[in-house]
Amino acid sequence: QVQLVESGGGLVQPGGSLRLSCAASRSILSFYAMGWYRQAPGKQRELVARISSSGNTNVADSVKGRFTISRDNAKNTVYLQMNSLKPEDTARYYCNVISNTADQYWGQGTQVTVSS
Repeated sequence: QVQLVESGGGLVQPGGSLRLSCAASRSILSFYAMGWYRQAPGKQRELVARISSSGNTNVADSVKGRFTISRDNAKNTVYLQMNSLKPEDTARYYCNVISNTADQYWGQGTQVTVSS
């Protein structure tokens, strides 16, 4: 089992920045990949960004150039730096882990609201 705790969400004006953090309850070195998904009201959950154990990343086209995913293995934490935020980025953001045995784990989510 893995517990994931997200933090860093909040209310921000358009053009602003936020950094989300996801702390895992055990070493992330054993995970195949970690990522961030988001879900807006009435919409399906979508992948925002993912980072593999080797450090390879993929980022959704809708956030490319604005969002960056990174990881700190020593802190068992993955981050999502979000810059130039837009109202359409408003959603609940979820941390996701895929273990080396293909098990998936989710955090409870953190709300991001972009509004003036």
